[in-house]
Amino acid sequence: MTTDKFASFDGAELAVHRLGEGKPVVLLHGLFSSAEMNWIKWGHAEKLADAGFRAIMLDFRVHGESASPRDSDSYPPSVLIRDAAALIGHECLEDGGYDLVGFSLGARTAIHGCAAGVLNPRRLIACGMGVAGLTDWRRRSAFFKRVIDEFDSIERGDPAYLSRQFLKSQGVDRIAARLLLDAFEDLDPALLGDIQQPALVLNGEKDDDNGSAEELAGLLPNARYQEVPGGHLDSATKAELGDAIVSFLSQP
Repeated sequence: MTTDKFASFDGAELAVHRLGEGKPVVLLHGLFSSAEMNWIKWGHAEKLADAGFRAIMLDFRVHGESASPRDSDSYPPSVLIRDAAALIGHECLEDGGYDLVGFSLGARTAIHGCAAGVLNPRRLIACGMGVAGLTDWRRRSAFFKRVIDEFDSIERGDPAYLSRQFLKSQGVDRIAARLLLDAFEDLDPALLGDIQQPALVLNGEKDDDNGSAEELAGLLPNARYQEVPGGHLDSATKAELGDAIVSFLSQP
């Protein structure tokens, strides 16, 4: 495992972690998480490396070991898509020369980037993402803003308690996180038809946090749907997630 930092499009210092040699796979983690929490800790990156891939794992700004700027100018629209594009440029990856995997926020970023033609992977895997997570961000954003704004008063039994505890465990800068939440935009579902890459929509069997993942697979021209055990938060901890990722990316 190696880790270093690079300057994104605006100079923000972002961390990138790499494991393995071979065909590059860019992995984008979920909201308030990190490459360590989504891809490294549970062995998914190691499985990719063992299968002959090079796992390239970004820590988004405000996450993991990356910078958490507190000025609003650091959060323009589509900021995370621009960070992902900066990573791909930094790694000298060509269009069609890498695979792209995202979990939750990472999946949202990957799909938005592919629909806009900014990201052009060989294959795409979207984990923990449904149509509502792409088209109705205001609802999800309101939930996370409440977690931040009422952080000190949310008690056990509150539907937001688990998210509050996860945010606390990851040491996320709440001021920067609040700014980041306002940088996301909804996607016109008609644009999903522009994503021509072979795609896998991978979702926990009990996960409906971002709406219907099966519906999302139906709207992508060249996608299939697959379930793994778990809900939204714990599906990323299951061995089956890594197995499904490796299996799909290893197909000829």
